[in-house]
Amino acid sequence: MPAPRRTLLVGFGKLGARLAPRLLAAGGEVFALRRGDGALPAGITGVRGDLSAPLPSPLPEVDAALVTLPPGEGPTAYRAALTHLGDALPRVPARTVFVSSTGVFEGTTAERPITERDEPVAESGRSAAIRDGERAAADLFDAVVVRPAGIYGPGREFLLRRVRAGEGVDHARRTNRIHESDLVRALDLMLRMDDPPALLHAVDRKPAPLGDVVRFLAAQLGVDVPPDSGSGVPSGLVHDGSLLLSLLGTLEHPTYESGYADMIASSRIAP
Repeated sequence: MPAPRRTLLVGFGKLGARLAPRLLAAGGEVFALRRGDGALPAGITGVRGDLSAPLPSPLPEVDAALVTLPPGEGPTAYRAALTHLGDALPRVPARTVFVSSTGVFEGTTAERPITERDEPVAESGRSAAIRDGERAAADLFDAVVVRPAGIYGPGREFLLRRVRAGEGVDHARRTNRIHESDLVRALDLMLRMDDPPALLHAVDRKPAPLGDVVRFLAAQLGVDVPPDSGSGVPSGLVHDGSLLLSLLGTLEHPTYESGYADMIASSRIAP
């Protein structure tokens, strides 16, 4: 599947920085819309703009867009930003991918794994804002929505540092995650596929209670297991990643053991 000829990365963080080389290597042209104007990797054309307000100049015409934006302030901040984006583009891209979050399910309760068929019950302000962003992306751009859970990888070492520091965590909380390399592969595929799914949950093959995860990390790091700061009552959700696996075929890091062991072996966090 060929890469889009011209792609706009709306927001340029870790995901954009890892995705751009794949698009460039396939012969595509990449633009990065961001608030600052610092140096960019070779081959990427920077466009300065703040989507909290209408952009002063038109954006380049592109075939595809990847939107990775923080929620912003207020329940409709996403919708406002996406409206400003649409107003500045000469035409709606043939493919737009909106990076959301499984946080859209905050407030949802379920004892079975959550799939793409489940409708979020957005009870918190944050989850309601994320859900409104998803709807705006679909309304304005007919976007493919990707919901990652617990992104980790190089430069995303929060839990490793917490275990190393011995900070307490809720051992009974159900957790889901995706290694950044597999998420980037999924986003790349969503930009290229002729007929992608409208919604994709980006999670690996091994959801687990947080206690299991920190016990594994503590053993790998040679430190004590962090204390349990929770009530012992299970909370959180389990998300089903079957659709992602069917699309990618395999994951580079299908479990947290694989991903974190690789991080520890290759990073300075290891003793």
